[in-house]
Amino acid sequence: MNLDTLVRQNVRDLKPYSSARDDFQGVAQVYLDANENPNPSAYNRYPDPFQRELKKHIGLIKGVDPKNIFLGNGSDEPIDLLFRAFCEPSIDNVVIPQPTYGMYAVSANINNVKIKSSPLTEDFDLDVNSILTTIDSNSKLLFLCSPNNPSGNLLSRQKVVDLLKVFSGLVILDEAYIDFAGTESYATMLQEYHNLVVLQTLSKAWGLAAIRLGMCFAHEGVIDILNKIKPPYNISILTQQVALAQLDHEARKNQWVAEIVRERNKISAALAALPVVLHVFPSDANFLLVKVRNAKEVYQKLIRAGIVVRDRSSVILCDDCLRITIGTPEENQKLLSGLNATNGL
Repeated sequence: MNLDTLVRQNVRDLKPYSSARDDFQGVAQVYLDANENPNPSAYNRYPDPFQRELKKHIGLIKGVDPKNIFLGNGSDEPIDLLFRAFCEPSIDNVVIPQPTYGMYAVSANINNVKIKSSPLTEDFDLDVNSILTTIDSNSKLLFLCSPNNPSGNLLSRQKVVDLLKVFSGLVILDEAYIDFAGTESYATMLQEYHNLVVLQTLSKAWGLAAIRLGMCFAHEGVIDILNKIKPPYNISILTQQVALAQLDHEARKNQWVAEIVRERNKISAALAALPVVLHVFPSDANFLLVKVRNAKEVYQKLIRAGIVVRDRSSVILCDDCLRITIGTPEENQKLLSGLNATNGL
């Protein structure tokens, strides 16, 4: 990977905004540098613009050097920044195997970057030959979601590695659901593949969707570029404080994950026994993709019963499919009862 040729020229030449706290680190007796309100309150000072303490803590848990960590307002922020840093609007393109998480395409469209799609196989794995045929000299980013959304399965590791070896742009591995998969993160391969970018989140396994904190692990050069173009104080002090407090409870997170995986296996078997269900796809995530009879009607009937799932029946390879998150045992029983009541559809 040659970052100098990969990054947009205007970004390479950009002089980043320097916030007041960029020039000083540590604790001072008097802060008169940032035009803050000097009257004491819990939140009158700007937060650390580079979240150093939080990155150090995350680095210990994830086994990643803090210099290889970028934190964003959810994973959606680094997704958007990757487009802005590396894709020249109206010229470059992004390759997105489908079906997958919809924000990759949304960010591409917002940034006026052409999308080149490649279908996944019938079992929702990568078709490497199709992807390689789709890639051209203007392909800068390749988005892979593993476990994939909406199908829930892990992508073949060897196929991912094959693409890392041959693609000259950045390969972005979105691991939002990795905690439920029982497998090693691609973040362990950062030193081997400098074109690898790994996205994770605190929204799922850690139960922190409300604070909007996404993690991006990448080569130090990529991290430097993202820091160069991000807003100065993109992670609030409230988010940093809550994240630090929750990260001290990794054992509780692991217990939640184990409970969700047990429920996933239990509910998968129970769903497969229902007459309205045609197929339950294997899942390595905290949700199941379920093919049913008359998905749109089943979805509406569940809505009327106060049960909200996701209708994915209009997505490629997902005809008549609902995506169902694993809830509490009580919630899951209500789902099963609601689906059982749709028998006549």
